[in-house]
Formats: sequence, structure tokens, C-alpha cells
Amino acid sequence: MTHWTMPPETAPQDRVWMAFPRQGATLGDSTSAREAGYAAWTAVAHTVAQCAPVSMIVDPSEIQRATRMLGDGIEIVPHPLGEFWLRDSGPTFVHAADGSLAAVDWIFNGWGGADWSQPTQDNALAAFIAGLVGAPVIPSLLVNEGGGIHVDGHGTVLLTETVQRDPDRNPHADRARIEAEMTRLLGTTQAIWLPRGLSRDYDMFGTRGHVDIVATFPAPGRILMHVQDNPDHPDHPLAQELRALFAAQTDAQGRPFEIIDLPAPDTLRDAHGFVDYSYVNHLVCNDGVIACTFGDAKADARAAAILAEAYPGRRILPVDARELFARGGGVHCITQQQPKARA
Repeated sequence: MTHWTMPPETAPQDRVWMAFPRQGATLGDSTSAREAGYAAWTAVAHTVAQCAPVSMIVDPSEIQRATRMLGDGIEIVPHPLGEFWLRDSGPTFVHAADGSLAAVDWIFNGWGGADWSQPTQDNALAAFIAGLVGAPVIPSLLVNEGGGIHVDGHGTVLLTETVQRDPDRNPHADRARIEAEMTRLLGTTQAIWLPRGLSRDYDMFGTRGHVDIVATFPAPGRILMHVQDNPDHPDHPLAQELRALFAAQTDAQGRPFEIIDLPAPDTLRDAHGFVDYSYVNHLVCNDGVIACTFGDAKADARAAAILAEAYPGRRILPVDARELFARGGGVHCITQQQPKARA
């Protein structure tokens, strides 16, 4: 029997995959909104390119714009797109027992069938990318997205009750079935279930609780956790709830967790309501950490210092994430790392 293991994000990477925005509900309904979206994705790509090669999937309708904005340093790969949150619609890369690369192909149904999403164009996207890199495809019957999981590389996975057990995703799957699929595909033996995600993530463009905006593993035995300190924000109670949850858990190796707070910026609202600005939604990429910023100099600097301590020896590379969060995600949501094959 073949066994697969998902390496942690801190493992060496060959490249990072992204998808260029295309016109639709998420990008925006005005010229200025669309231009801001294109610019935000472009800025992330150029920042990531300081740490690893970037391959950008581009819908045929956007080839000309992408070529102009991305320049020569980003590989453009034409392919029809429905959505452009590649963490969720693309493959999750894993290692086979011999260290070679394989690609998990989750079922993608547009975050539980959101009426604005266009998931059908992306059903073959994971297999397409896997074919480009020569990785065999591992199909799954589980509806899941890459932003809905985090692993420590030592057998532990973070999941959310309102994502993997969402009745619009997996109506017949209980915890045991989901955990068994994570064990089969990711090599994990211990699942930690978050009860819910951030409040904004249940709005129109939300994912219904993705963990990659709430908590992550900077190293085995350590958890970086989003904290909203302001009691006027609806996410304020979640920090206490999650801290108690993590404090009562151990990882797959039996270690208690060191919990590291990563406080939110001071901004509470935007034009659409309470924000879910979170520094947890960063990308670790070789010698760098692509960090979200939110136009709050003091909070952005504090987060950079916490990330630098959590990821010693890596550069903290900031990128303004406000236009990403306005559309339902952040830096981590639009990127997908391709780890190096293990020797």
C-alpha cells in the first residue's frame, strides 16, 4: 500500500503556484475595484518570486493583462479558470514513501456551492498542474480546500467543523471518515477540530471557517493563533475558546502546544462590516515569510516581529493584503507551494 505524507510549509519548495484574477463577482464590479484586485495579486506574485519561482495559471481572457503586469519573472501558464484562489482549487502536494512528489485532488465545489462561485471550470485544475510537474494524481471523494487544512509534518492536522463537516460539502461524512481520509492522503494521525472560523468568513465571499486564517504550525509543538483583542469585535471570544482548546490538546507525538498569540491590527471594520484581517494568513516560502500587512504601522511591525521569532532565519517580506481580504482571503489563500521531492 502506498503511503503519502504532506510536508510542512517550512519544508524546501521548488515553486509556488498562483492563479491570475479573471472578471467575475469576486474581482469586483467596477473598473477601479478590478484594477485593485489585479494589482494585489501581482504584488503577491512579485513578492513570492523573491523566494521561489512562481507559476501563474492565467485564463485565456486575461493573458494580455497578465503578461503586461507580471513581466518576465513570472511563468504564465494558460488554462481556463473559474476561480483564482489556487490554494483551494489547485492540488495539495504530498510526498510518497520514496520521497517523490504526488498531488492530492480534492473535490472542489466552490466552498459549499456559493452561488457566486464558478467551480466547474476548476474540476480538472489539480490534475492539470500535477501533469505539468510530473506528479501522479491521488483522487479523493472528500470535498475540501487547501485553505481548510494545516499540518505540522509530524502527524498533526488542523480542521474545522464548519468546513470538512459542512453539509453542503460532505453531508454524509462524520469525523472518523474525514480523519481516515486525512490519514490516507496526508499521513496524519491526530486531528484537532476547531469549532468555527472567523466571523467574516461566513459572509458572502467567505469559506465558512478556513483554518489558514485562524491558526498554523510554525514548528512542531507550536501554534500561531489569531487573536482579536478588541471586545467590540465578534471574533474577540473566539481567541479564548481556541486558546482553551489548544491548551487541552497534544500533537501527534504527545507534546503539549506552545501557543503564540498573533494579534489582529486595530482596524475593526471596512465598508462591508467587521473585518477578518489576520496575520496568520501568511505564506512560508524557503528563506522567506510572505506576510500580510493592513496599513497599521504599529500592528504590522508587531506581527513582523512575532513572525520573525516564530520562523528564525527567514526574511519577513510584507505585502499589503487589504484588497485580498476584501475579496474573501489573503496571501496564503491565493498561493500553493510545491515542495521539493525528498531525497
